[in-house]
Amino acid sequence: MDDATQYRIYKLIEANPEINQRELARELGVSLGKVNYCLKGLIAKGAVKTRSFCNNKNKASYLYLLTPQGIEDKAWVTVQYLKRRMQEYDDLREEIAALQREIKDKDKAAR
Repeated sequence: MDDATQYRIYKLIEANPEINQRELARELGVSLGKVNYCLKGLIAKGAVKTRSFCNNKNKASYLYLLTPQGIEDKAWVTVQYLKRRMQEYDDLREEIAALQREIKDKDKAAR
């Protein structure tokens, strides 16, 4: 699981521990199977724990909770995610500047 997906799962669970896997999948824009796989990995890692509760008489649901290790891991993943996004931003700014220079050079040559 990549940092971006892990970061977003942590963030969604922290904001809404009662979120179900279908809602997570919809929010993340991924398949239900991928969410299930990721959650199982986070549970096996000790970052997330589940508690069963009944939200109605016919259907059991889970409450997803970040463990102390999960909170620590979320902080680390957040830093990594932020570093990567900042690098992408810097790279994009450089690419835009290069394209702007190219357009100016072509305009000058056309005159």
